[in-house]
Formats: sequence, C-alpha cells, structure tokens
Amino acid sequence: MVFHSTTQPSVFHAAFRDQFEIFLDEHRSALHDSLDGLTEEQARRSLVPSKTTLLGLVKHATFVEKVWFDEAITCRPRSEIGIPDSPDESFDLHDDDTVASVQGAYQQACAASRRATEKLTLDDLVRGNRRGPLPLRWVYLHTLRELAQHCGHAEILREQIIGDTMRHG
Repeated sequence: MVFHSTTQPSVFHAAFRDQFEIFLDEHRSALHDSLDGLTEEQARRSLVPSKTTLLGLVKHATFVEKVWFDEAITCRPRSEIGIPDSPDESFDLHDDDTVASVQGAYQQACAASRRATEKLTLDDLVRGNRRGPLPLRWVYLHTLRELAQHCGHAEILREQIIGDTMRHG
C-alpha cells in the first residue's frame, strides 16, 4: 500500500472514495504508531479509570476493523470471526498481548478491511450490522470518526507516558 498524507495537494481533489481511504489509513497508521518505542509496561499502563490503555486502544481498533469490515460485510457472527461480543471486552489485555502482537494483528485487520471493500462502491449496502443495512459510505464515516477519537485518546496517553518518563528518567 502506498501511504498518502491527507495534506498532499493530490489528495485535495482526489475522488471521494480515495479521500475516505487516505483519511482512514492516516488514522490507522497514527493509532498503530502510538505504540512505537514504548516498553510493554508503558503500553499497558493504565492512566484513566476505564480499561483504556495504549495497547488496549490498538487492540480495540482491531475489533473495530473486524466489526465493520468483516462482520458487517460478510454477516459472519463475532464468535466465528474470533472477536468479543462487546466493545468493552475488546480492551481486555491478556498475558500474550504484546506491542508486537497487537500491532501485527491490527495491521492484518486493516489489510483485510481494504481487501473486503475493494470491490464495493460507497453506495453498496453492508447487511451484517445490528442497525440493519448500511451504505459503505456510512461505515467509512463511522470508522473514521471512531479512529479519530481513539487517535486523540492515544495522543494524550502517549504524552502522559513520555512526559512521565522524561520527568522520572
């Protein structure tokens, strides 16, 4: 995949579908990269009352990809896909979750999402979501909104972790 920045002039007038995918990939990359250079302890560090950690955010983003670009498109149940029943459970970290394994799973999920949508149009309906049939354009917008929120969360958590490391050596 060739990564294009959303600020490149060629993106300003690109086809709407291309713009969607470029924005999605920019946010996918930012969330993935939020773990770069962190220790396992830092990635798992809990800084808020919820289950949210940097490692948990990326693990949850893998769940999001599979919900919207597997379950919604293929109509397969979550149990068959191998994902939790609820979004809250997708933040749960297990002993074998590492920065490398979670980043790898996320990259694989994003690649699968791109493959799942490559033959669809923005007006095609996906039928495997509890809301009923939804156009792919809505799925893209919803996923972009969710990734943007989580990128903001990740940026703040990472800033706290890096700031703490700089203050305490």
